[in-house]
Amino acid sequence: MSVAVVALALALPDAGPAWALSELQREDVQIPEETEAGDEIIREQLPPPPGTEETPSDGANDAPSPSESQGEDRPSRQIGPVPFPDPVVIPQNTRRADEESGETSGSDVPVPVVEYDTAKLPEPVRRLREEIMAACLSGELERLRPLLQTGENATQLSFGSIPSDPIEFMRSISGDGEGHEIMAILYEVLASGYVLEEIEDDQMYIWPYFYSVPLDTLTPAQRVELFQLVTAGDYEDMKNFGGYIFYRVGITPDGRWQFFVAGD
Repeated sequence: MSVAVVALALALPDAGPAWALSELQREDVQIPEETEAGDEIIREQLPPPPGTEETPSDGANDAPSPSESQGEDRPSRQIGPVPFPDPVVIPQNTRRADEESGETSGSDVPVPVVEYDTAKLPEPVRRLREEIMAACLSGELERLRPLLQTGENATQLSFGSIPSDPIEFMRSISGDGEGHEIMAILYEVLASGYVLEEIEDDQMYIWPYFYSVPLDTLTPAQRVELFQLVTAGDYEDMKNFGGYIFYRVGITPDGRWQFFVAGD
């Protein structure tokens, strides 16, 4: 039996030394000392998660990176907690703020009531209006003289210097040179609707109502009324200006002719 075993061993070829799996040698891979530009790996240390204590470094990860060892200057990037976005700002209610502060914007100004019924006018106002309109229809400019205020409370006919002779001044601003055009304008102004306004703590009846009503709030019918006094070109100019600037008349509740002016 032993002789057969020896003979079998001598008959087998030499297979070389046998290795256990734990004794197998791994192939060493050569790592290049230099890397190409753009392939360099930057090592950065991330901060610990919130709520955890930072572990003291044992010096194992303090070795300089390849770029530091080569003396290269590269911009450092700081990685930290993600910042919160800017707070959302909710616009305030400006209209309510204006009301609380006592200020109102142009669109919030209350529009006065437009009146057409002359029976609602005080008797002195109604009488003066009728006398002015009758004088205009007569075509005689002099008939307006006794209706005008004089002295310190003279009827305002211009924003400039007060004319020495109001009738001659009205004649000079009339396009026809006789005063007929300005009388026609005065008549049409007093024939329109009116409003009652507070001016410098005093009440004033004002014609036409366009002076006190925002132009962008006019109805189609009211724009037709406006075009009885002005042209479409005048209307566009007034919109650009922000209000009615053609002729208007003001009469106090006690029947005094306060103004007949145009402009701003």
